[in-house]
Amino acid sequence: MKKRLTINNVTGVADIIMAFLIMISWFAVLFAAVGDATAGTHATGGVGSFFYICAGITLILHIIAWIKSKKAGISVVGHVLGIIGMACFLITMFLAFPAFVLAILAAIFTLLQKNRNK
Repeated sequence: MKKRLTINNVTGVADIIMAFLIMISWFAVLFAAVGDATAGTHATGGVGSFFYICAGITLILHIIAWIKSKKAGISVVGHVLGIIGMACFLITMFLAFPAFVLAILAAIFTLLQKNRNK
C-alpha cells in the first residue's frame, strides 16, 4: 500500500505557487525599481522581501517534509530538489531561473510520493 503524507501535498502545492512567484519575481522587482527611480519611492526592498519570505517558508516546509518522508519511507528526491532550489533563490535572485526549474521538478517529485527503495 502506498503511503501518503499531507505535508507532502502541502509542500508540492507550495512549490507550484513558489514557481509562479519565482517566475514573476524579476519583473516585480524591476518594475518596483523603475517606480522607485521615477517617483522617488522605496518599494523595491519590500517587494524583494516578500519573495524572500515566501522562499524561506517553502524551504522550511521542505525541511519538515523531508524529515517526515524519510521516517515514513517515502522518496525524498523532491524535497532535496526543493531545498536546493529555494536555497539558490535565497542566496540571490540572479539564480531565479535555476530555482524556477528546481521548484517545478520538486513539485512533481514531491506530489508523486513514491515509496523509497531500500
